[in-house]
Amino acid sequence: QVQLVESGGDLVQAGGSLRLSCAASGSIFKVNTMGWYRQAPGRQRELVATITNGGTTNYADSVKGRFTISRDNAKNTAYLQMNSLKPEDTAVYYCNAYIAAVGLGYWGQGTQVTVSS
Repeated sequence: QVQLVESGGDLVQAGGSLRLSCAASGSIFKVNTMGWYRQAPGRQRELVATITNGGTTNYADSVKGRFTISRDNAKNTAYLQMNSLKPEDTAVYYCNAYIAAVGLGYWGQGTQVTVSS
């Protein structure tokens, strides 16, 4: 079992920045990949960015060059630095922890990001 708690969501103007945090607890030593996903009203949840234990990152095309994912293994925390925010980035952002050995992903409760134009 892995428990995830996101924080950092807020209301921000277009062009602004936010930093989301995802604190993990539980069987974190088993986690291979951590990721951020988002879900806007009326839309499916979509991938934003992922990072492996080895530091390999992957980004959705819509956020490349603006968002940066990172993780601090000593603090069991993943981050999403979001710059140059756009109104279309408005969504609930969810943290995910994936354990390859069992093929399971765990989700946090989500944090709301609202970007005003």
